[in-house]
Amino acid sequence: MLMLSMFLLAHGDDDFCYDEEHCDPYAWGDNYPSCHPLLDSHHSPINLDHQLMKNDSLDSLNLEGFNLTHKGQWGLTNQGHSVVLEVGNGMQVSGGGLPGTYRTIQLHFHWGSVSSNGSEHTLDHLRFPMEMHIVNIKSTHPNLTSALEDPTGIAVLGIFVDVTYLHNENFQSISSALPSVAYKGQTKSIRPFPLVNLLPQNNLTQYYRYHGSLTTPPCSQVVLWTVYEVPVYISWAQFEQFVSGIYSTEEEAANHVLLHDNYRHIHPTYGRSVYASKDAKLLTNGQNGSIKVLGLFMTLKILWEKQLGKPLSSKGLFTPRTMTKKNAR
Repeated sequence: MLMLSMFLLAHGDDDFCYDEEHCDPYAWGDNYPSCHPLLDSHHSPINLDHQLMKNDSLDSLNLEGFNLTHKGQWGLTNQGHSVVLEVGNGMQVSGGGLPGTYRTIQLHFHWGSVSSNGSEHTLDHLRFPMEMHIVNIKSTHPNLTSALEDPTGIAVLGIFVDVTYLHNENFQSISSALPSVAYKGQTKSIRPFPLVNLLPQNNLTQYYRYHGSLTTPPCSQVVLWTVYEVPVYISWAQFEQFVSGIYSTEEEAANHVLLHDNYRHIHPTYGRSVYASKDAKLLTNGQNGSIKVLGLFMTLKILWEKQLGKPLSSKGLFTPRTMTKKNAR
């Protein structure tokens, strides 16, 4: 089995971070030259906007084994930069324009804080509270080292996560285990469950596709991204378990530091082709009004939250974040 994997490779304790100037995403290139956003580079994440091309050949992906409950145990780990769920064997992704079959190895999360959103990709400049990445490696490669030498060696499914009042029972296996992995290095075994339950099951044909990179060092440009346009929903209580209960430091550390805003800033596409699947709706022709209306709701929600003095959670709306250096680009 691959070690904690793809995006979250084993590094030293202080070689990259998200919240300190000397090691935040803008400084990663100092230690990892491939993380420098050169003009001809294919870096991730990106803003998904109306500058894309419709591709009617992009249909639903084949998610083999995603509907099954597999034997054995899965491992949930606080890696220090994210919470990672290693899923073992038995699942693979193909079709939908992918150049081969990819075996599923893990998923992990990126999130904001109690007052900010933390998805890595943005949808017409709107940022979601969380984003989940399901990581898959091309089956022709025996290991990660080999896959990183292939321009399409990794395929990632990106799923936006929004916050609502309703508890999501499909996330219960993960959320109930989070207190056991509060600190860096802690691991908890959990019983496997059908991974498809974490996906927007009624909207799996609606997605965007582009060629990009890992979003953590070494930022290798070997990823085929599939980003679903329709989010899944968790409750505010479940979201708060991530933003207020997961630490980037070990339990024995003198100071316990919460892990939050663990996302890389947006990168330009530099002329890259970004494709919409045949059923994608929000960013395709004739849907500009939908995004504008959503933006209006977000503005109203900001004003209401300021009045209440706390975040307001409602299905389909985002927890707005203040523009800062980290998310203004």
